[in-house]
Amino acid sequence: MYYFLSVLAGVLIAGMVVQNGRLADFYGLYASTLFIHAVGLLFSLGFVAAKRETLRPRVRPSFKYYIGGAVGAATTLFNNMAFGHISISAILALTLLGQSVTSFCIDSFGLFEMEKQAFDRRKLFGLFLICAGIALMTAL
Repeated sequence: MYYFLSVLAGVLIAGMVVQNGRLADFYGLYASTLFIHAVGLLFSLGFVAAKRETLRPRVRPSFKYYIGGAVGAATTLFNNMAFGHISISAILALTLLGQSVTSFCIDSFGLFEMEKQAFDRRKLFGLFLICAGIALMTAL
């Protein structure tokens, strides 16, 4: 089931990049990024209200856990910048490359308080395939 949800997330992300890019065409990069995240906030608040959950955490988290929001905003901004200049498949493939390299580093060194995962050389082959696919997509 989690694999299916991950594939579904990929489908949604592809559509999201297109819609966010179109919105940036109307409002500009920064205003559209603000609108996109405001809509996300409203939906999140709606889910919290529907589930009758509290917004207060049981334990106050460290400030570093809130940085994910800034990363999400930067990701949206960068995708909107690339939209219209390179293909959606190239945007998503390059995003996947960045995510893969970063996740290998996080796993290998146990960054962000994650448990260290042994690095397997076969992962390098997968990374090579991603790079080869990106090279083919951008060369055509």
